[in-house]
Amino acid sequence: MSPTKLGLKLGCIADDFTGATDLANNLVRSGMRVVQTIGVPTAALAAQVDAVVVALKSRTLPAAEAIAQSLQALRWLQTQGATQIYFKYCSTFDSTPSGNIGPVTEALMDALNTDFTIATPAFPDNGRTVFKGYLFAGNVLLNESGMQNHPLTPMTDANLVRVLQAQTKRQVGLIDYKTVAQGEAAIRERVQALREGGVGVAIVDATSNDDLLRMGPAFKDLPLLTAGSGVAIGLPANFGLKPSLQASQLPPVTGWQAVVSGSCSVATNAQVAHFKAQGRPALAINPASLMSGQNDALVQQVLAWARPLLPSGPVLVYSTAEPDAVKQVQAQLGVAEAGALVEHALAAVARGLVDAGVKQLVVAGGETSGACVQALGIAQLQIGPQIDPGVPWCFAPSDSGAQADGVHIALKSGNFGTPDFFSKAFEVLA
Repeated sequence: MSPTKLGLKLGCIADDFTGATDLANNLVRSGMRVVQTIGVPTAALAAQVDAVVVALKSRTLPAAEAIAQSLQALRWLQTQGATQIYFKYCSTFDSTPSGNIGPVTEALMDALNTDFTIATPAFPDNGRTVFKGYLFAGNVLLNESGMQNHPLTPMTDANLVRVLQAQTKRQVGLIDYKTVAQGEAAIRERVQALREGGVGVAIVDATSNDDLLRMGPAFKDLPLLTAGSGVAIGLPANFGLKPSLQASQLPPVTGWQAVVSGSCSVATNAQVAHFKAQGRPALAINPASLMSGQNDALVQQVLAWARPLLPSGPVLVYSTAEPDAVKQVQAQLGVAEAGALVEHALAAVARGLVDAGVKQLVVAGGETSGACVQALGIAQLQIGPQIDPGVPWCFAPSDSGAQADGVHIALKSGNFGTPDFFSKAFEVLA
């Protein structure tokens, strides 16, 4: 089937798996038919869709590897006929002074031969707003939100112009809230002025969904957009699409329910505490306990605990810990090794739970989600109904190898969701 027959409009590259479903969720809610792929596909599309989100696990890779994977995704999307490219990163702009947002953005700009793009992680529905170039999480600046304690990408500066300028050779500018409030014509005029002034990337203010909707038509002609998932709500209308409930329908649910959580964010800590306070069964994996090389034995102990409990309702397996506890393990093993130990253990637990009959699985944490999806052999996801802003239920069809009739799975970014998210998720699916 040729790309032109598929009518692919938007090609998206996401730097982690939960971020990919976050973006796909917003596109589906705005009327687009979306397929999310896990990694870069090796074959052409075989379904009629409006957008494809290629989910990478590149957020914390060395910059050169993140660039290589992103360019591979770009080339595949171009062969499928994508008319606009969207590079999606976290709404908390997770990165370090060396990348990867800046280096990947520049590499995509070079490959697309464009001299200008925008950058905004704004997602007001989830409390992420940008004002005068500063990123807020709820009512506080990003660096006061708990993100300053992130184990891999600690965010200690809320000024996005400054943060991105440290990561890119191109000049970074700002399209402020006053310009955005005036609408499409004013935004386009500001873009032209920035281009003439030598600016290559512009941070864009947004404090409401109305701001995001104004951006849609203003950025219609840009070959490349870089953003969190918020800007996506204003794009489907550019292609004549409107919201439709049919876009989010999933197959009927079956099987047991479970939650696997590897995030150490403030939001996920609260979700773990709420689940336990409801009297639901929960088992903690201490990251320090994985240091002895007994991972396989520990995984089997967890599964032995979970199996008899599954018929009575959802169980939770978590490694969520306070920042100080995480730092102690990192000090002994190193950041990357400590994170990998936890991810691999939780991925093995997820695989074992699915083998035991779990077909409704919630995974919390971007890195954990990536490891679990890979362990389950999932290649594509159908995007379904939203649980909380940025987090939809998805369905991995039977050819994923996870179960004969597929698995319903929700991949939750660590910072997303209300305190009752874990319980609410299964109610939404039911």
